[in-house]
Amino acid sequence: AASSPKMMENKVFLSFTFYSTILILKMYIVAIITGQVRLRKKAFANPEDALRNGGLQFYREDPDVERCRRAHRNDMENIFPFLFLGAIYSLLDPNPTVARIHFLIFCVGRIVHTIAYLLQLRAPTRSVAYSVAQLPCFSMALQILLATTPYW
Repeated sequence: AASSPKMMENKVFLSFTFYSTILILKMYIVAIITGQVRLRKKAFANPEDALRNGGLQFYREDPDVERCRRAHRNDMENIFPFLFLGAIYSLLDPNPTVARIHFLIFCVGRIVHTIAYLLQLRAPTRSVAYSVAQLPCFSMALQILLATTPYW
């Protein structure tokens, strides 16, 4: 691989990079799904898109499109903080197995959350997935704060 040997030594960072990339790809998939639902439901966010696809009457909102958008927004509200927390946490030299468990739990929780959101699975599936995914984030945040408290 073309990566630097120093980066290859940090197994925690490599694990973080793997799970982060999976999550970013998942976000792209949700964006693609949103676009497909817009086309199928003929519900466009911009007048020029509506005109291109049948007329201004299709410049409108649709409940299914809005559900996809909410799932995507929820990803941004949760995955972006994870990217920061996980990157900093990786620099704290945590136990690689414990770190991998943190990243795996978050990743699986977010995937289940998205599936529950888009497929409208029965409550509380989505909120349980959300809550489970928050646990490693709070753990990482706490460890970062404990490690950096002497420098405040």
